[in-house]
Amino acid sequence: MRARPVPALLRAAERHLRVGTPAELRHAVTRSHLDDGRCVGWHGPVAPGWRVAIDAERAAAEVPPALAARFGPVDFWSRWTRAECLCKLADVPVAAWWRRHGLAVPPHTRAVWRTLQLADLVITVAFAP
Repeated sequence: MRARPVPALLRAAERHLRVGTPAELRHAVTRSHLDDGRCVGWHGPVAPGWRVAIDAERAAAEVPPALAARFGPVDFWSRWTRAECLCKLADVPVAAWWRRHGLAVPPHTRAVWRTLQLADLVITVAFAP
């Protein structure tokens, strides 16, 4: 029996993520731009019938005070990158997402994700059918 492609891709996410300049990652399936000029790109396969999104932030970045007050500072970047990915996959602006879900995962979501730390970055990779 063949492994289901999305869980296998999430387990192997480190192999499919690259960090570089936007020009170096121009052929990535999807990208996330960092505040320091770097870019993170997904260079893995795509799963038929699924969309992929990534979001990345510097793990040591200070949480903006207004966001910390609103959502709490604990595990902020993991929750933030996950919410950003879910927004991208749902094609919903982040401000609209915040009003409805905060940084939580809505019930009955069909998206699957993995959040990992790679070097100095917190990165979430998410897929949705």
